[in-house]
Amino acid sequence: MMSRNLIMSADDEKRAKDISRLLSAVLRHKPEILGIELDKNGWANITELLEKLYYVKEIDLCYTELCLIIDTNDKNRFIISDDEERIRANQGHSVPVDLELKRQKPPSFLYHGTVIKAANKIMKSGMKKMNRHAVHLSVDVETATQVGARRGVPILLKIFSGAMHVDGFKFYKSANGVWLTDEVPPKYIKIL
Repeated sequence: MMSRNLIMSADDEKRAKDISRLLSAVLRHKPEILGIELDKNGWANITELLEKLYYVKEIDLCYTELCLIIDTNDKNRFIISDDEERIRANQGHSVPVDLELKRQKPPSFLYHGTVIKAANKIMKSGMKKMNRHAVHLSVDVETATQVGARRGVPILLKIFSGAMHVDGFKFYKSANGVWLTDEVPPKYIKIL
């Protein structure tokens, strides 16, 4: 496997961030942006992806640069297959995919960051996956706070995931450590 311990110059950071956003959109929500197809497990062919980036978006990106963008993504959103021929997003899909995640026992508590308007609604009706593949939960307060801060002043929710697990709710852990479940009823949520 190619060594991906590369250093990014300051000049390339904006370009990398823009490409990472585009990859998120394509690999999680709208593969039609580039005219590619994701397989049933969310994988896209890297050669085709790089070609379509060039011909559709006029982005000249090589495999090494793609690896650098993946390695420097602060959310570890993407993964390259062991054979280095395919790429996919770790979670967050709004298109139907089977990430082949195994059911796992969650920690006793998980966290979710949101904003006050959403928190009020969540406390009444719970958390639902809506148009996403799953509800996303963090293992630590810091990450959940960062997630909530993306849309305003963060409100932190403590999820009683251990109790949910005992009550039969299913949990999965993505390759980048995000915990996933289909829903969180209000009785398992506390505002911190």
